[in-house]
Amino acid sequence: MPAISAATTTVLLLLGILPLIWLPTSGAHHSHPLWGGPHPHRTPRCYSAEELPDGQPPPHLLARSARWEQAWPVALVSSLEAESHRRQPQGALAGPQCPVLRPEEVLTADTHQRSISPWRYRIDTDESRYPQKLAFAECLCRGCVSTRTGQETAALNSVQLHQSLLVLRRRPCSPHGAEATSPGAFAFHTEFIRVPVGCTCVLPRSA
Repeated sequence: MPAISAATTTVLLLLGILPLIWLPTSGAHHSHPLWGGPHPHRTPRCYSAEELPDGQPPPHLLARSARWEQAWPVALVSSLEAESHRRQPQGALAGPQCPVLRPEEVLTADTHQRSISPWRYRIDTDESRYPQKLAFAECLCRGCVSTRTGQETAALNSVQLHQSLLVLRRRPCSPHGAEATSPGAFAFHTEFIRVPVGCTCVLPRSA
């Protein structure tokens, strides 16, 4: 069998490597963003006030959007609102207070209540964002709850856990490209935000 020269070997290696380099790049041209067509960096369309009677995103943007209803920060809002209506006669929700962990309550408590870094949820409202309402977690303790005493201990710290969520951000614009924005005209930009979804215990950074 004749020997293969170094030049021939180099050519064969290049022929094998080039398709590996080309395939991901060519595939990227066919990928589509979550909404808005095949050009994720193009300037978002400016919608006039007549096109947005309620200031809400156009239906076709919502149809292409992420399934927000399946995201926990969105799905939880309706139950939080219902709970708020039931609590109205008792007044507004008090400030965060670290609870005492009682063994007899653990069996019936939800995860956020029986955690040694307990938290509660509040509704965060932003009219320039869609979804406008999201459930945000708030840690109830600066430290964590001791499993021996049920009381807060400073041996550990409570910190928030975050989830990235893709939302639409509404911004004023001009439909005709003028520098000044037009009343009631908006463009909708995609944006990732960090949503606190729970709390956990960590070691303090210093003693």
